[in-house]
Amino acid sequence: MGFSDDLFNTIKSCAKIALGWRPGELRRHNCNKPLLILANGPSLNKIFEQHGQSLTKFSTMAVNFAANSPQFKEIKPYFYILVDPHFFIDKGQDENVDRLWENLNAAKWNLTVLVPRKFLGCKRVKSLKQRVESINAIGAEGFGWFTKIVYSAKMAMPRPRNVLIPAIMSGIWLGFHQIVIVGADHSWMKTISVNDNNEVISIQPHFYKESKQEEIRVRHEYQGYRLHEIVGSFAVAFKSYHDIASFAAAKGISIINSTPESFIDAFPRKPLSQLI
Repeated sequence: MGFSDDLFNTIKSCAKIALGWRPGELRRHNCNKPLLILANGPSLNKIFEQHGQSLTKFSTMAVNFAANSPQFKEIKPYFYILVDPHFFIDKGQDENVDRLWENLNAAKWNLTVLVPRKFLGCKRVKSLKQRVESINAIGAEGFGWFTKIVYSAKMAMPRPRNVLIPAIMSGIWLGFHQIVIVGADHSWMKTISVNDNNEVISIQPHFYKESKQEEIRVRHEYQGYRLHEIVGSFAVAFKSYHDIASFAAAKGISIINSTPESFIDAFPRKPLSQLI
């Protein structure tokens, strides 16, 4: 991007931060172990099969609907992050979301749930028995010096197109010096299509079996978007990973992608077996 684009994005990001930023409640944790972020892609099943018992060598972070899977109680993640506004709807609107919060509440181990600062007042969050810490999930772009300042101050992050972006940034803010990513297939471009009614069909498989209700919800959500809008959204995510990589490198933080055949091209690759 040129100077004018950087200037526009910086001004725009300043406005977003001024309107949406609030002091967060994210404290530095004991980070003696590397952080392992468990994204929900289908390749995560193989990770569980091959390395299930060895995952205790990491501090683990789970995301989104992972708490509804049988592996949740086996892995016992130390961190759990939710960002999408759909997870903060009122009780009774989506049985899958209801079950998610029930499972989080039922966890019998030390679990810290990370949520955007703006959702701290949500009934579900306020009634949660687990420890809750907050982040500012505000997307910011612009001049390199500007983004470095607001990212370091935990005021903003690269545009959070999906939950993995705030998950990685939270890992950096928590104080981890090594972050490993698994289950981040991000192979959406293999499954996207357009039917004869010009409706975009985007299948985004997970390591767990999706409920029929969630499949219908996602399909309905995508019906309102055109192909160029969805592909553009993918581009935002992949660019955000490069922004994170640059920020992490400047901080001396190692981010490793241990997801086989992942579409993310921003981080060095290394099989999980070599890190255990």
